[in-house]
Amino acid sequence: MDLLKVYKLWDIEPVRGLGTQLWDKDGVEYTDLYGGHAVISIGHCHPHYVKMLSEQARRLGFYSNAVQNSLQKELASRLGRAAGMEDYTLFLCNSGAEANENALKMASFKTGRGRVIAFRGAFHGRTSGAVAVTDNYSIQAPYNRNHDVTFVHLEDVEEVERELSRRDCAAVIIEGIQGVSGIHEPSDAFLRKLRELCDIYNTCLILDEVQSGYGRSGNFYAHQRSGVRPDFVTSAKGMGNGFPIGALLCAPHIKPETGMLGTTFGGNHLACTAALAVLDVIESEHLIENAARVGEYFRKAFEGDAAIAEYRGRGLMIGLEIKPEFAGLRDRLLFEEHFFTGAAGPSVIRLLPSLTITEETAARFVASWKKLTGQI
Repeated sequence: MDLLKVYKLWDIEPVRGLGTQLWDKDGVEYTDLYGGHAVISIGHCHPHYVKMLSEQARRLGFYSNAVQNSLQKELASRLGRAAGMEDYTLFLCNSGAEANENALKMASFKTGRGRVIAFRGAFHGRTSGAVAVTDNYSIQAPYNRNHDVTFVHLEDVEEVERELSRRDCAAVIIEGIQGVSGIHEPSDAFLRKLRELCDIYNTCLILDEVQSGYGRSGNFYAHQRSGVRPDFVTSAKGMGNGFPIGALLCAPHIKPETGMLGTTFGGNHLACTAALAVLDVIESEHLIENAARVGEYFRKAFEGDAAIAEYRGRGLMIGLEIKPEFAGLRDRLLFEEHFFTGAAGPSVIRLLPSLTITEETAARFVASWKKLTGQI
């Protein structure tokens, strides 16, 4: 049996990691500025994370949600304090797509409605409901297109209100910062207007913070800069630093009935331990502040850069739209300078490094970038 061919793979196999550094099976060292799609929030193999997971694995790795699990309650309390959302309640699952599925389901239960408004450029996952609200026709099977979803343009208040005025929408779902489309951020004013319109038309507001959350933007969740309080917030990726975990945060007025949601693996002992270790490190090492500081370093370092058509993003969620003459730069950064980066189409390089990244590491990357683009 072979693997299903669903990914285009580089001929590189990382086998060891520490902080922002990776080593492949041949011993070649790389600097990771992508973190596996923003998953590695506190660095590879952080000693505290490794210690906590190892100790928990020796005690108990798993039991079902049919019994008490105090680690879940501890995580809910800690996450509430860290995010400033102590009056929200928490449902734990396994991934961002699953978190978004449950948010959409809960919004439909809450409102009794079936239609959803999503945004052009959105990516919310690959499971049935999540991919239906993802603006990528090529990954939607005909089955997924049976969902009642309307796509509107980011920042177009009139278009949103026109759709909401039909009074059949269960939810508006929006990313704190769009990632896959190339790092596009809704304005604070637009988010506040969405909240106002959702209140007027009795529609739930879902903030997808799967990629933009957990301190990456310089706020715990990117939308919090606007002061908006969503009905639902979804979280995953950096939450477990590589251990699969997702979360649905529900505003105080959301009151699910017993049995309305469920999961086998969600909130298991190892997953909760991983998430608690991540919060420990974020807090003790002041990583949200570091994300803001190093993000500002990147912004200033790339001001006026000859290869960049536009710099987008906030904190350590960065999109560098490169000019056409610099096509192929991402591969050169990897194979010549040994920096892992992400992409959004052929023209945007995405930087999503660990929140532990130092200005020294950022400076090395900028120097390599300048060298490859002929600016030094």
